[in-house]
Amino acid sequence: MSPFSPEEYAFFSAFVFFSGLCVGSFLNVCIWRIPRDESVAWPGSHCPACNHAIAPWDNIPLLSWLILNGKCRHCKVPISPRYFLVELLTGTLFAVLWLLHGWTLLTPLYIFFTSALILGTFVDFDHLILPDRVTIGGMIAGPVLSFAFPSLHGQTDRLPALLHSLGGLALGFGILWLVSTVGRFVLKREAMGFGDVKLLGAIGACLGWQSVLFTIFFSSLSGTLVGLALIAAGKKELQSRIPYGPHIALAAVLWMLCGPACIDSYLSWTLGTGLSQSVLENAP
Repeated sequence: MSPFSPEEYAFFSAFVFFSGLCVGSFLNVCIWRIPRDESVAWPGSHCPACNHAIAPWDNIPLLSWLILNGKCRHCKVPISPRYFLVELLTGTLFAVLWLLHGWTLLTPLYIFFTSALILGTFVDFDHLILPDRVTIGGMIAGPVLSFAFPSLHGQTDRLPALLHSLGGLALGFGILWLVSTVGRFVLKREAMGFGDVKLLGAIGACLGWQSVLFTIFFSSLSGTLVGLALIAAGKKELQSRIPYGPHIALAAVLWMLCGPACIDSYLSWTLGTGLSQSVLENAP
């Protein structure tokens, strides 16, 4: 039974969503400034075209972009719809994580990981790089948070949780490092960016070795589907411009949303199918 009344549940859900919008607004600042080696704290928000400071009433998540019709109030230069998208995406994912995991420790931890993945995704889209703050930062934060909060890996003791984290880090980093190394040897060119290797290592460190296998499968699937869609649309040349990092991030978010449940359902279906087949084969 939920510890909250329907009204309280709705209030907390709205609060988490609005908090996500605000975090998304900050992530937009990070996405723009981090690749340019600019401070994310100073100066305050300003138009990158005319450098005019953005007033607080022009910096309200979602609403300001709509009210201003996607343009700077002062120079009228268009503001990318990505700003609106990042805010909406962040708020929505925060709310969904809250609705799925509720008042548990997983919710703030997953929200923190998701924010980092959104940051890495849109930097990768724009610059074809994954910030070390996300990749190396994740490889450091994963074991630290796992030791501090063993329930992140479904454990009650710190040492097993830490070992789960380190095992996930080694598996994620090692698999893509091997793919990258073999691909470079066979293809005589870079088969995968090293940022992707570090990102999967960070995911394994934060979410465990099971998440690595899940992420590899679903990121490969989504990458293949996007590639086929581009070929069908006659835009095969765009394949090389789409980084792999966002596919990895998408799969990691799916793991936090429903990964363990998907695996449980798959195993139940597999075992059930195998049992049914065995019964049929042994039937008189």
